[in-house]
Amino acid sequence: MSKIVNSVKQEIKDTILSAAGRCVAKGEFPAEPLPDFNIEIPGDRTHGDYAVNAAMVWARALKKAPRMIAEAIVNEITIGGYISRIEIAGPGFMNIYLSDRFYSDIVLDVLEQKENYGRSDYGKGKSVLVEFVSANPTGPMHIGNARGGALGDSIAAAYDWAGYEVKREFYVNDAGNQINKFKISLEARYLELFDDSVEIPEDAYLGDDIIAHAKAFAEIHGDKYVTADEDERRDALCDFALPKNIQKLKDDLLKYRITYDRWYLESDLHNSGAVTDIIEKLKASGYTYEQEGALWLKSTEFGDEKDRVLMRANGVPTYLVPDIAYHYDKLVTRNFDKAIDILGADHHGYIARMMAALTALGVDANRLKIVIMQMVRLVKNGETYKLSKRSGKAVTLETLLDEVPIDAARYVFNSKEPNTHLEFDLDLAVEQSSQNPVYYVQYAHARICSILRNLAAEGITPEALSADELDCLSASEEREVIRHLSSLPQTIINAAEGYDPALITRYAFDLATLFHRFYNSCRVKGEAENIMQARLSLCVAVKTTIANVLKLLKIDAPTEM
Repeated sequence: MSKIVNSVKQEIKDTILSAAGRCVAKGEFPAEPLPDFNIEIPGDRTHGDYAVNAAMVWARALKKAPRMIAEAIVNEITIGGYISRIEIAGPGFMNIYLSDRFYSDIVLDVLEQKENYGRSDYGKGKSVLVEFVSANPTGPMHIGNARGGALGDSIAAAYDWAGYEVKREFYVNDAGNQINKFKISLEARYLELFDDSVEIPEDAYLGDDIIAHAKAFAEIHGDKYVTADEDERRDALCDFALPKNIQKLKDDLLKYRITYDRWYLESDLHNSGAVTDIIEKLKASGYTYEQEGALWLKSTEFGDEKDRVLMRANGVPTYLVPDIAYHYDKLVTRNFDKAIDILGADHHGYIARMMAALTALGVDANRLKIVIMQMVRLVKNGETYKLSKRSGKAVTLETLLDEVPIDAARYVFNSKEPNTHLEFDLDLAVEQSSQNPVYYVQYAHARICSILRNLAAEGITPEALSADELDCLSASEEREVIRHLSSLPQTIINAAEGYDPALITRYAFDLATLFHRFYNSCRVKGEAENIMQARLSLCVAVKTTIANVLKLLKIDAPTEM
């Protein structure tokens, strides 16, 4: 949180507690332990900058009416520091009004911290691993992956800005059933090139990428693998195609401004023995049993709706086992303080079984947070839009980024809380107007840059001002902007803790709105020198803050539009 805001809250708390202590000393309050109280920003700012509910939460301990408690406390308070006055409202709320110095110090805080404004040490360096996208490497990324990419990357960024040590990870499902299906699909398309009577399996992957891989493989190897052993042929095709698919995932995500600290291969879990090892650990936990030749996890003992199969009767582990091994590696072997997964809406049932498995293994399952994101509905010309204009097929991440700016995509996908359905208006995303939220925010930044350039052309540049010189920023429009500036560090903390980057995009939009309102009401040029310079300082503070927010979201902050 902002060091100024933190200082203010501490001052308010100390002031209230000191006053209560004096009331005890005078015999007005009994000497009883007092519960903690809240210091909150009221919804209606005419009710003060902060509202304190101490009188209400202390009523039982002090055996007095809340309003009587509030009156006694206020009578013992000597106004000073950041507090300018206190009013009692309703049954006993104490509404705190802040001094001019608070507003001046917030502006100075932004100007001093510059590109670091918004950062805090809230997380105290605790380690967080964010795993997101983790798309099936057997095909291109879809719109759900596009949303998951923007969400995961921004949640990771929020944790970083909130003072955590953050790593980003992509889990590559390069083993299991989907890879077997990938091999069979490639094989059918390869053999078809030499024998058009070859039947394509009904459940095969039918994408053009499969055909393209088979043709490229044949151009290199010809019919060499037509008569080869089936396993040899399938493995050769997979070894050829899968790395290309994974590289395509990396390339598309890089274009989307996403880079990972690690691409973690599922096959490594199998090859290292981690999958076998986790089965033995689960057996040793006492929470497994055998039935009809299969090994089961007693997951219902931990709240799951039914027990889960770990090992099939044929000795092949289910997909759940490597996932358990992977999460055990995150939380135990690598010992991250917190692991976050961003998953699609079809993974609701996954949460209980993974939590059950971790608990059975003696791991605190609360260290894992699975964020479920809902579906995306693309809209164009007011109607649902499912097909790419380029390919005539379902819109992928790649084709989406061909149709809308990356800035717009990242902003829109972060504009709603993850567990809500999202409507993505493709027409609005490319519109250059105030109706387009990302354009509106970027325009506010560009507008301030233009103001500064035009004044600089006349020889007017922002000067370094003292808090006393900034005290003149007293208009309601100025105060609203500064209050909003002060809330950025806490907003980022809330976005991290709530896994909700929409708090950050909403913050940016609201700041742009407040700035436009301020600039339309309060002249910069043409005022007295002291007023002009103070307002220039405020403009620079807003520009800095918008740039920082957009940087967190990996969205450009243009200097002209």
